[in-house]
Amino acid sequence: MTPHTAPHKNVYRFIAGQADGNGTMKDLLGGKGAGLAEMTLAGLPVPPGFTITTAVCQRYYAAGNQLPADVWEEVLSALREVEAAVGKRFGDASNPLLVSVRSGAKFSMPGMMDTVLNLGLNHTTVQGLIAQTGNERFARDAHRRFIQMFGRIVLGVPGERFDHALEAMKAGRGVRLDTELTAADLQNLVTQFEAIVERETGQPFPADPTNSSAWPSAPFSTRGTASVPWTIAG
Repeated sequence: MTPHTAPHKNVYRFIAGQADGNGTMKDLLGGKGAGLAEMTLAGLPVPPGFTITTAVCQRYYAAGNQLPADVWEEVLSALREVEAAVGKRFGDASNPLLVSVRSGAKFSMPGMMDTVLNLGLNHTTVQGLIAQTGNERFARDAHRRFIQMFGRIVLGVPGERFDHALEAMKAGRGVRLDTELTAADLQNLVTQFEAIVERETGQPFPADPTNSSAWPSAPFSTRGTASVPWTIAG
């Protein structure tokens, strides 16, 4: 299958056996994005997703650390295609789509790239995850981990703020391991983590996953790199 490589694309999809890019496009898509596109074209079972290009990162810097409006429209369009492919809706209360967002580079850089998991979780969609999995503890833990990752990577909250709250919770419960905390404990941590974000940033934690402010545009600058692609997958 020949990939579609129209000029000036901000978002390159890899969905349902079709991909806009290919394995030769590491400069534009990074190693992850190019690899996922190539595997999709080869017919391998790749979760549907899309990559925001290195060129967008450069435009982000040029615009004063703001995501260009046309990029957000392409992101929303690609997200609708991912929703259709997996049969879930982003932000839906009963059948939520959760996505991972991973930074990339042309070459492998272990320990240097950032990842945000479970983008799409909030106090509403976590109820859908509980209903789907039948495991409240799992869902509450995923929610608190999402706030921790997003707060640290996207919003710039020092990671030790969350670590201290977690350790204090375990000490208060008389346990040693994270896995010994209950669903109620983890829900308590969600509330604490959101309070930490608001205290550190002066703004409430973004609750609407369909709003562009809830998406990781800020991580383009977290590592000080010139151009970082971001790959989003369902």
